[in-house]
Amino acid sequence: MELPVAVQDALDAARRGRGMPLFEIVEVDGDSHALRMVPLEDHEGKLQVICRKADLLDINRLNKKMGRDFRVISRRELCRIRERLGVELLPALPSLTGWSTIVDEAVDQQTVVTLSYKPGGPQIELPSEAFHVMTADARRMRLATPAAEIQVNLSEPQRDRQQLHSAIERFTNLRIRQRLEDTLELPPLPETAQRIIHLRVNPNAVMGDLVDIVESDPSLAAQVVSWASSSFYAAAGDVRSVHDAVSRVLGFELVMNLAMGLSLGKTLKAPEDEPDGYIGYWQQAIWQAQAAGVLSAMMRRGDRPSFGLSYLSGLLHNFGYLVLNQVFPPHFRVVCRNLEANANLDSSLIEHHLLGITREQVGAQLMENWGMPDEVVVALRHQKNPDYDGSHAVYAHLLRLGRQLLVERGVNLGTSAALEDDIYQYLGLDPNAVAKQFDGMMENRDSILAMAGMMQS
Repeated sequence: MELPVAVQDALDAARRGRGMPLFEIVEVDGDSHALRMVPLEDHEGKLQVICRKADLLDINRLNKKMGRDFRVISRRELCRIRERLGVELLPALPSLTGWSTIVDEAVDQQTVVTLSYKPGGPQIELPSEAFHVMTADARRMRLATPAAEIQVNLSEPQRDRQQLHSAIERFTNLRIRQRLEDTLELPPLPETAQRIIHLRVNPNAVMGDLVDIVESDPSLAAQVVSWASSSFYAAAGDVRSVHDAVSRVLGFELVMNLAMGLSLGKTLKAPEDEPDGYIGYWQQAIWQAQAAGVLSAMMRRGDRPSFGLSYLSGLLHNFGYLVLNQVFPPHFRVVCRNLEANANLDSSLIEHHLLGITREQVGAQLMENWGMPDEVVVALRHQKNPDYDGSHAVYAHLLRLGRQLLVERGVNLGTSAALEDDIYQYLGLDPNAVAKQFDGMMENRDSILAMAGMMQS
């Protein structure tokens, strides 16, 4: 199999110049020997770091050791470099860019290494001695942590509050800690959300009660009407009022949960500094809400969870991201830089490594403090826990399945995660029918993005 010309030339030059043994092109199953190249820059120049693919590269540790302020180069520049080299992934070959190079010390512990230049494609396999010769001019540092050593608390929510307070004590000063003790430095549950929670548990609630709540908030009312008027719903005739939006287009339950999600989302500001390439908070919220709603509606009637609570869980699934930004500035900036440098790892590993807490834990804690429905609390807390089988587990597994199906279709919600074989059976879903529904959702991508834009405004 032919290698990209630039890669072949780099390997040939290394073999001629340093007496490096021949390499092999192999089909590799798994990443146990794989290396990755992380291209970085700051105002002083560029740097490339080579580490094992399965390890978490700690940008904060690198910056402290170097006295610099590195971050991953922009995606636009990375695309230009890849195009110039004719590769889809930047392989861990220092000579391709000519930048200063640091190799993580753990790389030299390998007996063999593999380098990738195409996702899911063949890899270049080298004896570790050959790679060491090739990178003899690079500096060696201990910068990475094996992801397998990072023990994220997926299944013990009873420890969440203790972990959260430990993180607060580590990363905030005394004055802020005193203010955070009871409220986590967050505003109280918004009045609109409080009224909707009361409405939800009122067996005598009618549509007029919901319309009154929505209309009491002019911004919320305008968004509900805009939402109902969007091309996604293709409503017959103009939508002129909240009453019209609820009664003729969206329905009572959807508007109730949409209003709840909007009200909560606007209590916290979106981060000013986000990882490069992340899609916005409201885009993620709408994609997950639509996915959870579609999946819940496809389940068998007797097993089907509440559509509204499924949709609301999707809307709020990433709420902990906003909370981390609010509670841990400026440490959130460090999290962003490490999310960029470790895009192949799940965010929970990075957040736990840096803060000792994850967005799923802190988001669920806040929802519980605010008295949100247990279904939503469980969905947020266990959305990345494949082993959870307690109360309301269906809501968490709907989020997991929906997220993965969206990632597979190119929606940037983070890393791809393997699903257990029986998840469709567990949820009583037909995989082929689900795939067809999600393919149809992708055909409506522009409408979904427009809906997210309405919520963001």
